[in-house]
Amino acid sequence: MKIYTKGGDKGKTSLLGGTRVAKYHARIEAYGSTDELNSYIGLLIEELPAGFSQKEILKNVQYKIFELGASLATEPEKQQLYAPDLNETHIKQLEDAIDAMQAVLPEQKYFVLPGGHKAVAIAHICRTVCRRAERQVVQLNETEPVHPVILPFLNRLSDYLFIVSRKLAQDFNAGEVFWIPTK
Repeated sequence: MKIYTKGGDKGKTSLLGGTRVAKYHARIEAYGSTDELNSYIGLLIEELPAGFSQKEILKNVQYKIFELGASLATEPEKQQLYAPDLNETHIKQLEDAIDAMQAVLPEQKYFVLPGGHKAVAIAHICRTVCRRAERQVVQLNETEPVHPVILPFLNRLSDYLFIVSRKLAQDFNAGEVFWIPTK
């Protein structure tokens, strides 16, 4: 497969299905952010300590993000061809993982700032990129329907990534960095 086609040299790209759109099209922005999220999750996985309980879930999440990205990259009329293998079970898996981690974390009394350890900061980057992707998918969904499980999955995933950051701070004994309002 040739890596360059020169087809995008004038600012357009093809959706799965063949339709050409501007590279700033809402659909391109949405799947571009999910691609960026997947890259950051890969970086996070590389920074995880040996035996971190969430490593396999994060690897599975990468596959699901790739699938939902393919769905977002597909023209609306052909969505059924690239529907992501996402369902309520995948969302429940994230919720169960959140609950398990929260059960061993101290109560959160303040807003948490990114930092304390490199892996913690990367988890926060993942969370914020996930939130951006979610916003872009919401915007896309206003004009072109997207698979109905994508939005709840991204919403839950950002919550999950936040709790992963807190769990990593605990595991690395890094201490969480809190934002405490000044008077």
